[in-house]
Amino acid sequence: MTTDGQAAPQCGIGRLPASALAIVGALLVLVTLFCVLLWPEWRQNPDLSHGFFAPLIFLLLVRESRRQGPHRWLPAGRLPALALAAALSLGFALFALAGVFAASLAWTHALVSVLLGASLVFFLFSGLLILADERWRIVPLNWISVVAVFFWLLVTPMPDGTYARVTFALQGWVTSSVLHTLQLLGVPARQHGNVIELARTTVGVEEACSGIRSLLSCIFAGFFFSAWQVRRTAGRIALIVIAPLLALGMNFLRSLTLTLLANNGTEINGFWHDATGFAILGITAILLAGLAILLESKSPPAAEAPFPAGKPAAPVWPARGFWSALAATSILATFYYVNSRPKPGPPAALPQLSEIVPASATGWKVLTANDLYQFSDILRTNHLIERTYIRSAGGENITQLTVYVAYWEPGQASVSRVASHTPDACWPGSGWIAQPHVEAREVPQVAGLSIAPAEHRVFVNQAGYPQHVWFWHVYDGRVINYRDPYSVPALFHLALKYGFRRQGDQFFVRISSNKPWADVASESLVHEILTNLSHIGL
Repeated sequence: MTTDGQAAPQCGIGRLPASALAIVGALLVLVTLFCVLLWPEWRQNPDLSHGFFAPLIFLLLVRESRRQGPHRWLPAGRLPALALAAALSLGFALFALAGVFAASLAWTHALVSVLLGASLVFFLFSGLLILADERWRIVPLNWISVVAVFFWLLVTPMPDGTYARVTFALQGWVTSSVLHTLQLLGVPARQHGNVIELARTTVGVEEACSGIRSLLSCIFAGFFFSAWQVRRTAGRIALIVIAPLLALGMNFLRSLTLTLLANNGTEINGFWHDATGFAILGITAILLAGLAILLESKSPPAAEAPFPAGKPAAPVWPARGFWSALAATSILATFYYVNSRPKPGPPAALPQLSEIVPASATGWKVLTANDLYQFSDILRTNHLIERTYIRSAGGENITQLTVYVAYWEPGQASVSRVASHTPDACWPGSGWIAQPHVEAREVPQVAGLSIAPAEHRVFVNQAGYPQHVWFWHVYDGRVINYRDPYSVPALFHLALKYGFRRQGDQFFVRISSNKPWADVASESLVHEILTNLSHIGL
């Protein structure tokens, strides 16, 4: 590797050879396709709204890498060749794996998006290794160009399990921190899960108030400013470390402010909730930018020496390897596209959820929830129903059974969006405590029916009341396997059997009871409900 300093000669954009222009064009096409794929996610998911700036920032950082340096060029040799081969192989392998997972989880699933994002990163990195070749000297290999390549991972959605755990941890931390601060200020308050009970009202720390949005945006901004503004390594490390801490601190101040306003009788929903959210994001961005300037401002770039006259020698083998890997990926993408079979026939009629979940049952008291539509904006659907069936056999011998069904039309919400609202993510915020148990998955046994395995959880509230929970996520007429698609051969078998499907409709089904499945499986009500649910894919 050579480090020629600030005055290292490099090839100007206007003088790029045709082979280099072709590689640059191919990389820009990959970036464009990825942006088109994630654009709906950026538009629908406020946590990733910073993704809209990704293309502009990418081009800006590439330009700054050329202007600011340091200009490090890779000599021809075994080590750069091995690095290029590894990057191209990983790019192809991750794309192939994304398609296999998409056959089971759909192309809009967060895990698939992460794999596609990682594939793009490795293809871009392979392009950087080629363009940083000392025979071309087009884009140097430095911190700025590396950030430009790898920051695409920061605009992809988190896998559902990771997102739920991070969000739940942030909700718990914000709630407890606000509660302790209120107690220090002499404000009486009690905590129930992620709900703070005040003297005259209650305040819930919802998913959107956990700070995940500002955390992701600040990490994104921290890496950007570290590449664009800061020159010294120590300053870059400090900025990257401080960015998430600043996000957490500012979100805590916002939550504390809203809680104090609510305690004083101010209605915090609507204006105050949104205004404080936008204000915190703006102030945090300004503080990060100011911190970057304080840590170290950019020094003026030194004058560039002209690129040597004559046609530069082309790095033939790296270019051929790049085109070979890209051709193989294109063939595989064509295979996935051809096998993306849409559902034949006209669009299906909307299901009648009220008929799936019976409104009456002999011997049971039936309660229908009327407040579900307050969650429509979060869930992105109005097709919701929840009914609770209660039967008393005298004394405290009560059997409770709750059935919840939600429906999304094709394209109405991504698979990841639906999967992010499982009981694992939502129930702890309402005061339910998850209990350890042996079977995280259970196959409900019902006479005469074959039911797909259900995810099984056990919760207990603060009063000690238990809830066994079974839930299914149905996509395009089949249950998504949450815990195993880890076998690549099994997933590829699913792909060949079902095809790499395009958008399909979705159901989320949840059954919960204060008793284990063995105690309710023989109930005629349970048989009726599961018979109805079997028609939608259970």
